[in-house]
Amino acid sequence: MVGNGTISYDHERDGRPTELGGCNAMVRNLKHDTFLFIRYVRRRLTVMIDIDGQHEWRDCLDIPGVRLPLGYYFGASAITGDLSDNHDIISLKLYQLTVLRSKKEEEEEEQDVITIPSVDNMELLRLYQSEEGMSGLAIFFTVLFSMLGCIFLIVIGIVVYSQWNERRRKRFY
Repeated sequence: MVGNGTISYDHERDGRPTELGGCNAMVRNLKHDTFLFIRYVRRRLTVMIDIDGQHEWRDCLDIPGVRLPLGYYFGASAITGDLSDNHDIISLKLYQLTVLRSKKEEEEEEQDVITIPSVDNMELLRLYQSEEGMSGLAIFFTVLFSMLGCIFLIVIGIVVYSQWNERRRKRFY
């Protein structure tokens, strides 16, 4: 999520409507440290992770067109939604990368002063995000209760029909 002061975080859906992307990593109860590598170069945000302790980076996120202003501070948040968990940040290392730029790129950067964080083609990124479907367990219970409901209606129909048929019969006393 790129927060610019006008977008609020949706706690009910763990920020899904405003997320730029992400990945899953199982990092609980590991015997080794896990690492997160974040790089922002030429308006491209790249996130890689090392959760195996082998110092081999795995791609997590790569988004072009991220526009971040200069002169701000870094922060970290460990919000987990409804569940609670502990997150420890042992260290944070920041480096300024020296990037060779052509004169054309330097002129464009001077003209394009960024004051509000944004992402180019945010609507395009949202198109690639698929809506979350029902889980396998939810589908199972939906089918199960639907079948039980149909069976219940059939039994009620048979009982009502048999009583109606019984009343309709002529009786001679």
